[in-house]
Amino acid sequence: MAPDELRATAEAWLADDPDPATRAELRDLIDGLPGTAEELRDRFAGPLTFGTAGLRGRLRAGPNGMNLAVVTRAAAGLIAWLAEQGGEGPLVIGYDARHGSREFAERTARVATGAGREALVMPSTLPTPVLAYAVRALDAVAGVMVTASHNPPQDNGYKVYLGKQLGGPGGDGAQIVPPADAGIEAAIRAVGPIAGVELGGPGTVLGEEILRGYVRSAAAVMTPGGPRDLVVAYTPMHGVGGGTLDAAFAEAGFAAPAAVAEQATPDPEFPTVAFPNPEEPGAMDRLLALAGATGADLAIANDPDADRCALAIPAGDGWRPLRGDELGVLLADHLIRRGVPGTYATTIVSSQLLGRLCAARGVPYAETLTGFKWIVRAAEHLAFGYEEALGYCVAPALVRDKDGITAALTAAELAAGLKAEGRTLADRLDELAAEFGVHATDQLSVRVDDLAEIGAAMGRARQTPPASLLGEPVTAIDDLLPENDVLTFRTASTRVVIRPSGTEPKLKAYLEVVEPAEGDVPAARTRAAAALQTLRKEVAAALGV
Repeated sequence: MAPDELRATAEAWLADDPDPATRAELRDLIDGLPGTAEELRDRFAGPLTFGTAGLRGRLRAGPNGMNLAVVTRAAAGLIAWLAEQGGEGPLVIGYDARHGSREFAERTARVATGAGREALVMPSTLPTPVLAYAVRALDAVAGVMVTASHNPPQDNGYKVYLGKQLGGPGGDGAQIVPPADAGIEAAIRAVGPIAGVELGGPGTVLGEEILRGYVRSAAAVMTPGGPRDLVVAYTPMHGVGGGTLDAAFAEAGFAAPAAVAEQATPDPEFPTVAFPNPEEPGAMDRLLALAGATGADLAIANDPDADRCALAIPAGDGWRPLRGDELGVLLADHLIRRGVPGTYATTIVSSQLLGRLCAARGVPYAETLTGFKWIVRAAEHLAFGYEEALGYCVAPALVRDKDGITAALTAAELAAGLKAEGRTLADRLDELAAEFGVHATDQLSVRVDDLAEIGAAMGRARQTPPASLLGEPVTAIDDLLPENDVLTFRTASTRVVIRPSGTEPKLKAYLEVVEPAEGDVPAARTRAAAALQTLRKEVAAALGV
């Protein structure tokens, strides 16, 4: 964009921006030209794209950022699209404790009421699963959750859920999927000047009963009267899950978890972690220290909006975080043994163990593309779904999305039951490994500054795929282009799935090695761990990263 065109474009956006703070931010950049040209070009390189994950981006002025102007347009487009589809009923709106979340939620409510649609606003900062629950419980036409989940503190986002009328039975209370995302995106682009978007009243702020309803329903997921003797250490990771998890544990009959004091209350700066994501190295250090100090049986972490759940278990003199695949299979195995009927589902990048478990137990299994929007639509009668990125749906009739609160409760139920038998989660993992072999998984994740680097790496993998992995010939290559940018390599004992992240500037390679136990599970785990290390190097070389 030429300098004069850049200035004119920025001035036009500034004139329509309803937020004094971002207007001042943009004015400083315009006045700083030509020295600020690169920064301005980035902000006006294009609008944030509304996709199946909604909007997510940095908090900053301009169309390529999360701000009040962008949210106003998104809300107006969404509400126009709902009307075009003939959607009837209220819009329910939730928000987390990130910078700007409450303001974005309030603006969404005013845009809705200005268009003549009832807006129901959650009573406080609450987890994403509570919003997903409310869409179903209140028979809403749709729901909006203002959150960037586990992204860095400078980000925010805007997730959309549909109710039964527009989402259908499998999508009632689930995140949007195509073609809804494209329709909403087109409606957003059709919004005229923000000054022409009519704003109404603040909507109706819901009472605490919506949270109490969720807590009661979450506790009811568990088998009544089971063992509840369990010592738990917990962190909400500076997010909004703490109060809800405490209430759910109390309702279910568990003692209150010991919380990491420095991370117990919401803080949008996330001061004690580099990234507020339990998967990131070091993010759970304080939790594991607390677990050791309190003699805990189990350590649990939620991400900031509490839709994900991470577990760690005692291991020798320390603690070992479970991989998402490990917890996913433990939960599925537990629900199968409880007799929960329906289809058990996971994604193409998760471990192959769930499919083998379901085949052995004679229960329906489904495999989907990555993302919970697909998992929850795997079958109308879904029993359970999980993805390796710490997302678990243990109660689809309650929350048709990943839910870190009910996952934590179900994990606690399993751990307490095993403890009453003198056993542990580690024991159950070993039993499964003895039966099905060690399915060891890992992930190679490459964060980039330039998204073109991801395309280049995927191109290299396609043009010169590896002939062998871990000394075994590659026997199958599955390429899901053009519909999906996913590439899979298989050998007799290895699988590698490569794809760009859908929510972050990352290239991800999902690694799996299967080692037969042959009567010695510890030895098989040792062999599998060594094989994964070698596989990481081989895949990194193939990608040129």
